[in-house]
Amino acid sequence: MKLIIAIIQPTKLRAVKQALVHTGVERITICDSQEFAKHVERDPIYRGLEYRTNILRKITLEIAVNDDYLERTLEVIEHVAKTGSRGTDGDGKIFVLNLEEAIQISPETRGPGAI
Repeated sequence: MKLIIAIIQPTKLRAVKQALVHTGVERITICDSQEFAKHVERDPIYRGLEYRTNILRKITLEIAVNDDYLERTLEVIEHVAKTGSRGTDGDGKIFVLNLEEAIQISPETRGPGAI
């Protein structure tokens, strides 16, 4: 079992979510997040005022998968989360962690069946 943590652009959430559901991934935790980018500064507008910031809005997806779903899940995220045909800097990152145990609280299930 693996835990995938994918940090993507907010504009790509809908497409990534639909693609994952299409490949059989049915449970995704979605979190709003912010990324500090030391060398990137933007000038967004808030309530009519422009300001400079190096904190960027991102979306963090947490997906627990069984080993047989790992590669197809990674491929979908990599392909769909890109902006443009080749992707650009800032499209995101994907981390894969070993998942030692998964427990579904109700009904009580442990291991790969809980995912």
